[in-house]
Amino acid sequence: MGSRFYHLCVDSHDPRTLVRFWAAVLDQRILHESDDEVIVGADERSYPGLCFLRVPDEKTIKNRLYIDLDPDDQVAEVERIVALGARPADVGQGTDKSWIVLADPEGNEFCVLRPHRSLVD
Repeated sequence: MGSRFYHLCVDSHDPRTLVRFWAAVLDQRILHESDDEVIVGADERSYPGLCFLRVPDEKTIKNRLYIDLDPDDQVAEVERIVALGARPADVGQGTDKSWIVLADPEGNEFCVLRPHRSLVD
């Protein structure tokens, strides 16, 4: 039997605040909330979810794992996400790329891609 992708877990200094940002970005619901763990997803049965876990330390280096967002309109989506609290991030990507790197309110980098039609285009 194979495995399913259940959660992408994100260490967080303040999971309750960070999950509200990501729930708004993804237009998903907060499914579970406690002091140490908060989960966001489309619904209780749709995998994967994002699980934000409280940790005492702050983020200090570039993420080794990050989220790519696939919007219908890249420019409009970047504007919307920045209005929600994201900020531009420089991870050495240079210029003239088809993606835009942003950081969430705790500094976790993610990319807003140009629109795609499949996982391989």
